[in-house]
Amino acid sequence: MSASLILLACSALIPARASATQICSQIPQSPPSYATRIALLACTENALWYAPFIDVQGRLASLTVSETERVRLHDGTTPAWQRVAEYWKGSGLLSQMSNFAGATDCSYGGYGVLQSASCRAFLSDTPWSAVFVSYVMNRAGLPGFRSSASHIDFIRDAYRTPALSPYVFDDPDTTAPAAGDLLCFARGRNTIGPQGLRDFLGNGSGEGLNMHCDIVVAANPGGDGKVYLVGGNVLQGVTMRVLPLNRNGAIFNLPRRLGVPGDCQPGNEGFCSFNRQDWVALLKLKPLPAPQGMLPLPGIRPQQCCTLCPLPMPENMKRCPVLQRPVDAPPAPADHPR
Repeated sequence: MSASLILLACSALIPARASATQICSQIPQSPPSYATRIALLACTENALWYAPFIDVQGRLASLTVSETERVRLHDGTTPAWQRVAEYWKGSGLLSQMSNFAGATDCSYGGYGVLQSASCRAFLSDTPWSAVFVSYVMNRAGLPGFRSSASHIDFIRDAYRTPALSPYVFDDPDTTAPAAGDLLCFARGRNTIGPQGLRDFLGNGSGEGLNMHCDIVVAANPGGDGKVYLVGGNVLQGVTMRVLPLNRNGAIFNLPRRLGVPGDCQPGNEGFCSFNRQDWVALLKLKPLPAPQGMLPLPGIRPQQCCTLCPLPMPENMKRCPVLQRPVDAPPAPADHPR
């Protein structure tokens, strides 16, 4: 499917009154680029979830459906929880979660009553924001991107091995964002700030760190002075975030939380903002050669089949057959992701 068809799907899925329609329509489609593919795919997924968004003031301005509900998405066909399961499968990461309770039940077609309940429990209990980023990058065929269920892994790649990563680690306060970039914050109770993240990444360890990254889909479209980002597992959906830009194109006065519990509470509403986060990094997408055809889907070797396939289908790729759940398959032991 061409970028124009993806954009058409995006426009068709969003009600005419939603601002995301104009944002998606202004994503440049020529010349072709990975940045365009990434932005269009993220925009299309946000549209599928009825285009929920967080405005410049950090207010959740729209929310229709939540991650594990049976409510169908804007295509009129897909229950919300099944789309989240498809992010796991389409990212190539679900097979790595076989030891987590319920994950195996997300792998099989049919979704019987017990399998549905077990899979939905897994989806509810397991963070999927990094999975969503990996899904989008896989679908875009971004070369060199290493899928992970933990944001810190591809942040670490950009910081430590920039020659191998499609991203370069940069300062979120001074660097102008562009389509295809990733804007990231730390999710711990204590703030670490950009320098704290650099110190963490520079210590040589492979430790985990709770993070979140949004995908930049447009910066200053039509000269409106705003940047638009889309993230998965943001308020239990695929949600757009809007932030202001300064005259240099960098994000203006990134709202940061102070790390003091209870800042946001009745009588102190000035601290209540879903944009107030511990912003620590901007991953800049490198200038890459224009996509030629479609690259093999990362993480789908060696069986050379895919569940959610890149569009158009590569010649050496085929759709994976629908698996049937084995009789009396033992449940996977419970655990927690890092």
